[in-house]
Amino acid sequence: MTKPPSKSPGSGNRTGRKLGQKVKKGKLKASSRRWLERHINDPYVQRAKLEGYRARAAFKLLEIDEKHQILKGARRIIDLGAAPGSWSQIAAKVTDSSDDDIRVAAIDFLEMAPLAGVKILQLDFLDAEAPRLLLEAIGGTPDLVISDMAAPTTGHQKTDHLRTMHLCEVAAYFAVEVLGEGGHFLAKTFQGGTERDLLNMLKQNFKQVVHVKPGASRQESVEMFLLAKHFKGRKAGETVSESEMEETGMEDADIEYAEAEDADLDDRA
Repeated sequence: MTKPPSKSPGSGNRTGRKLGQKVKKGKLKASSRRWLERHINDPYVQRAKLEGYRARAAFKLLEIDEKHQILKGARRIIDLGAAPGSWSQIAAKVTDSSDDDIRVAAIDFLEMAPLAGVKILQLDFLDAEAPRLLLEAIGGTPDLVISDMAAPTTGHQKTDHLRTMHLCEVAAYFAVEVLGEGGHFLAKTFQGGTERDLLNMLKQNFKQVVHVKPGASRQESVEMFLLAKHFKGRKAGETVSESEMEETGMEDADIEYAEAEDADLDDRA
């Protein structure tokens, strides 16, 4: 069972660092200092270090899987917005992926350190070549598509929601295009409502569609995850229509990426 770590302030931990530490004032902005204090005192961050995960985000996937069993039986997995790679670490383990038999493909526009058993593409997922390269990397049909993609936050809630929902939509249409029957799709979204058309599309193609917020997601964060389970499959020769793909703006999207100190994007780190 995946249990949340103890959150008792000031308690020690096996890393030798005490929680509840303050960051000394210096050249850091106040907002940056608050983020850094929150990060170094986060029990999930401490636990990720102890268990060898690259980011606290690993526990979001593990907690979702504990309830929904989306990793069980997965043979090939595609990880979108993968950096720094904690979800890919889990994917490689559950699929028994190796460098001689790659079963996990990861993509991110950010640089990502190599991972055994994972084909890493440093590329924008919105690039027209990305879907083909991902499928070629795993050499077959994926059972699971996972996406932790999020546009950097601007501070304007509606804008942030729309930008991240666009990435969620593109990932969803990709999943419907490539998943094998019975497969699952998981993607980051932000609170503020999921577009009706996207939900309807997923409900038409999957047996169950739910929103989930794992315990590892910070309480104050607007982050949630959209989970679509048990893909119904496609009829012979059926693909997502070009008009549907164009509506998502997969080829022509203009989303500016930037690293943000205080954004939800940093939950992956």
